[in-house]
Amino acid sequence: MTPDRHSPVVNARKAMGRFLLSFACTMAAMSSFAQSPLSWEQVKTRFESANPVLQADAVNVDEMRTEEITAFLRPNPQYTISSDGTQLLPHNGTWQPTKGTQLQNAFSYLHERQRKRELRLESAKEGTQIATSLHSDLDRNMLFNLRVAFVNVMQAKAVLDLTRQELDYYDHIIQISQDRHRLGDMSQIDLDRVELQRVQYDSDWQTAEVNLRTAKIQLLQMLNDKTPLDQFDVQGPFDFSDQLETLDYFRQIAIDNRPDLRAAVESVQLAKTNYKLALANGSTDPTFSSWYSYNPSFNNPNDQHTLGLSVSVPLRIFDRNQGEKERSQLDIGRNERLQDAAHAQVFSDVDSAYTQLNSNIVLLKPYRTKYLDQATRVRETVTFAWQHGAASLMDFLNAQSDYRQVQLAYVQLVGSYLSAVSQLNLAVAKEAIN
Repeated sequence: MTPDRHSPVVNARKAMGRFLLSFACTMAAMSSFAQSPLSWEQVKTRFESANPVLQADAVNVDEMRTEEITAFLRPNPQYTISSDGTQLLPHNGTWQPTKGTQLQNAFSYLHERQRKRELRLESAKEGTQIATSLHSDLDRNMLFNLRVAFVNVMQAKAVLDLTRQELDYYDHIIQISQDRHRLGDMSQIDLDRVELQRVQYDSDWQTAEVNLRTAKIQLLQMLNDKTPLDQFDVQGPFDFSDQLETLDYFRQIAIDNRPDLRAAVESVQLAKTNYKLALANGSTDPTFSSWYSYNPSFNNPNDQHTLGLSVSVPLRIFDRNQGEKERSQLDIGRNERLQDAAHAQVFSDVDSAYTQLNSNIVLLKPYRTKYLDQATRVRETVTFAWQHGAASLMDFLNAQSDYRQVQLAYVQLVGSYLSAVSQLNLAVAKEAIN
């Protein structure tokens, strides 16, 4: 019998179909809003375009560039208008204040000698170069912090995957143990001891989950990103390479690329330019003036219009800019010493980062070639022996614990390796190792 199309059964089926269709559409819409995992290059691009600290420092570079305009401006000419001869008191009962007034228009201009304007422009441009180098250095340090945060997320993901696999594996062991207990092949106390060990696996999984969310929060904060945690993820290789170039190779890259060392070199050049400017500022700058006046003369009716010229030269007897000359000359030596210190710091940073990275590689190699396989082989062998009564419960639990510790230590060492790579890239100011 076919149900009537207006029956409650048919209506319920239609309602259920509409609900399932609506639910499927909602899930599809939610998945469309979910953000695909970001690679390191995508994270770096977002950071450099959105981080407010970097943006503010970039504005500072632009401000320094505007000072080049100010430095190259010529002195403004001076215009003066003056009057004289205005009648103050009546003469013979007649007061005509404007009849004898004399007007005078004057122009003056300060002529700068010894290339003062050109030296000011050169000093301003070198100041802009230093600001640009320091901005690059800020970007270098902040990218290191970003890379560490990125590595922390990758390591937290790896630890979470490991704990999830361990939990699934141990749940399988518990299921086998329960089956053995039902068959009378395992005592209740041994089953209880096996099941109690799950607490540690569950605790590890919860801790890994919290650590992952915390690492994502820190990375989102650096990106100035408001994406919900459940929709944010990153991806990238979480592994190590045992191939490493020589120390001299990385030293040379650092010498060629370190922006703080470049800023130190540029500071020496700026100090030398400022010394030249101090010498130029000690020279004499004349002021040229000219004026025109309408000055009616009753003795000479033809000299109503007069023109005058003058040159004003300051006498640099006492102030010849001696203090600034001495200070700027000392500043050259100070910046040269700072350049030497920056050069030594570059070598120190590279050497320290290289040593740490090489140490991580030395520790990781035996894990890849020996320890990981050994831990897996011991766990499988002891588990098989325990299931067949050839090993004690304590041996089984110890084998599980040893396997988990070896796997976790390997993940942590890979994270340390990637952090050391970031440290070396920071030291050479280039992603020499990806």
